[in-house]
Amino acid sequence: MAKTYEPIATYTIPSTTSSYTFSSIPSTYTDLVLVTSIQRTASGNTRIRFNGDTATNYSTTYIEGNGSAASSSRSSNQTYLTLDYSNSTSNWVPSIAHIMNYANTTTFKTVINRTGDAGVVVLGYAQLWRKTPEAINSITLISDTNFATGSTFTLYGIKAA
Repeated sequence: MAKTYEPIATYTIPSTTSSYTFSSIPSTYTDLVLVTSIQRTASGNTRIRFNGDTATNYSTTYIEGNGSAASSSRSSNQTYLTLDYSNSTSNWVPSIAHIMNYANTTTFKTVINRTGDAGVVVLGYAQLWRKTPEAINSITLISDTNFATGSTFTLYGIKAA
């Protein structure tokens, strides 16, 4: 990673589980970058929630391609953001999410992320957390199936240039 990326925390799943939370995120960076490598016990999505917010404060726009076709969609008033999708239990799915201005208390939070399931699909997301502006101090990753043993999550802070 670039010199401005500072690792905050890394977690490797020791046994099958459906969620993990990065808590007590310091407010000393300009942005956050979440890098994951996930394998699942069944096909499904990884969802993101900030500060434990389960209300309908999330919006997602995405584009996807599978090598022969492309599509896009938009969803508002969701109870989560989407990090990734996999319809395979054998593939490791890498994802990277950029969370901008996470410590700002006057704006909504924008997340740009990309992911792909090898040989299946590539996805790009532009997402928004529209809760009354507050700093992000925790990020929960939730699998709608389960994360397999060995899945990894790393959270980086980006230092101001």
